[in-house]
Amino acid sequence: MRLVHLTAGTGSFFCGTCLRDHALIKALRRLGHDALMLPMYLPLVLDDSGRSEELPLFFGGINVYLQQKSAVFRRTPQWVDKLLDSPALLRQAGKNAGMTNPRELGEMTLSMLEGEHGHQAKELGKLLAWLVEHKPDVVCLSNSLLIGVARRVRHELRVPIVCSLQGEDAFLDSLPQPYCDRCWQLVRERAADVERFVAPSRYYSALMQERLRLNPNKLAVIYNGIDLDGFAPAATPPKFPTVGFLARMCRDKGLDMLVDAFIKLAPRVPQARLKIGGTQTDSDRAFVNELTDRLREAGVANAVKFLPNLTHAEKQQFLRGLTVLSVPTRSGEAFGLFVIESLASGVPVVQPDSGAFPELIELTRGGVLYPEGDASLLADALEKLLLDPAHADELGRTGRQIVRARFTSDAMARSFDDLLKQL
Repeated sequence: MRLVHLTAGTGSFFCGTCLRDHALIKALRRLGHDALMLPMYLPLVLDDSGRSEELPLFFGGINVYLQQKSAVFRRTPQWVDKLLDSPALLRQAGKNAGMTNPRELGEMTLSMLEGEHGHQAKELGKLLAWLVEHKPDVVCLSNSLLIGVARRVRHELRVPIVCSLQGEDAFLDSLPQPYCDRCWQLVRERAADVERFVAPSRYYSALMQERLRLNPNKLAVIYNGIDLDGFAPAATPPKFPTVGFLARMCRDKGLDMLVDAFIKLAPRVPQARLKIGGTQTDSDRAFVNELTDRLREAGVANAVKFLPNLTHAEKQQFLRGLTVLSVPTRSGEAFGLFVIESLASGVPVVQPDSGAFPELIELTRGGVLYPEGDASLLADALEKLLLDPAHADELGRTGRQIVRARFTSDAMARSFDDLLKQL
């Protein structure tokens, strides 16, 4: 089957959605499908090859922004559009994440969801021309924020559209009014253009079924999976009991809460260390500086390391140096790929009892939960595992065994393959 998967790129840093989609595409190819992953907005940053610029990029972020701002750019010649879609320019634009004000973000999101009626209709035409030429059997969207393209694609190509659900609710809820309500309404309306939605957890399936008012028959749950190559336990435990964080260094991911928990933990476990890895954009720098000052004032800065923007290999090495991982997110996480990556490395997790985490802990038996939003109870849960390495090892071993059986990219692709056969 010929499959085209549209994925929004980041241009300059890793993101869980891109990594998940890339793992799926590679695994589908191993099953014999002719699967392609097309970047949208910004170039993809991928785990094994760094960046992907081999395939054309659609809805280039600079063109989308300018077409939103001025009708002049909705009529520019192809050579101008191509110049603005230069990978180097787009990567530079990607480094300025967070520079768009909330109103502009709301306007652009609304326009993208309007599809053929939005300001980016010219970009949709380019995508349609490419798809008509390459004749896919199915078109997949990496999340429902891309659903504006579905109607024209389905009409022109007469193929089913499959749309993954990957945590869009938090983004849409963050938009200012009236854009929040209008965007939600458009996603609900455009859901009729999608043959099947794919949620990464039972939790998120139920949430989005309610919020999008979907027929349950239009929803499937397929757990995210990872390529296991390079994920392995450390040969020896870390020299010091070490707590890790692996996600974007921002408030939404609860990094400040983990810092507060570590400040409470440090006097009780004097040898404890905290290693903070993950994406750090220019817009995250002020937040990280505030946390650094907080750690310094508490007298524990020497026990903490910030390791921003790790490569894939560096991330795997980082995980092997941990005793336990915790990413105390504030919003209900749709899945949490870092949980699976940590357990694949034999490292147990401590997560809030919200979102998909209770489901993942139940399935993997590789960690413990604590009440969401309570830094003191998070510190207590971390302390128990740091002071009981035998229990931590047992959780890590169990979690690793189950991840290797149920949460691989091949397992994910087999479930996706079953879905494609139904379509």
